[in-house]
Amino acid sequence: MRKSKQSGTGQGRRDLKITVTNIPEEGLNVQFSKDENWSRQIFAEEGNPGLPLGGIDGSVTLKRIHKTLYLEGDIRTQAQTDCSRCLEAACLSISGSFKYVLSPAPAEQAEEQELSADDLDIVYYEDDLIDLDPLIIEQILLQVPMKVLCREDCRGLCPHCGINLNQHSCRCHDEHMDSRLAILKKLKV
Repeated sequence: MRKSKQSGTGQGRRDLKITVTNIPEEGLNVQFSKDENWSRQIFAEEGNPGLPLGGIDGSVTLKRIHKTLYLEGDIRTQAQTDCSRCLEAACLSISGSFKYVLSPAPAEQAEEQELSADDLDIVYYEDDLIDLDPLIIEQILLQVPMKVLCREDCRGLCPHCGINLNQHSCRCHDEHMDSRLAILKKLKV
């Protein structure tokens, strides 16, 4: 069960807040384009230094049935990060589509409740206000692979001398061979 985070007013750059009652019956389409300063600021506010992103482009479609909202969106951005194998700069294209179901937050209950699998797919909002910023940041982070590579065939760094094997070769592999396996080197196949 997640709540859509709300922040104080007076932050002029937060224009991705939508009042639920202002969403017409036919739905609402929101196109957005944010520069790199926006992403840097929002990642810092969310307590995550994040990736150095370029501009973020995207769109969100909201459909309302009473107080329940159905959100579909897509995002596109670029990030500069380090390759997981060779530590050189790597440019990462991030894009993806996402869907959310948003409902009013239930009244607080003193006792613990067991959540069903369906409850985990719902984002709860308070005060008739939806803040899309945390949802967008969450989707960007979900699109980042665990290991970013500068290219698919990146050879990485030598584990012994640290040389970048994409740029140079070394003889460490031959020198640091396990002596128990040395006999196999003489084997003719």
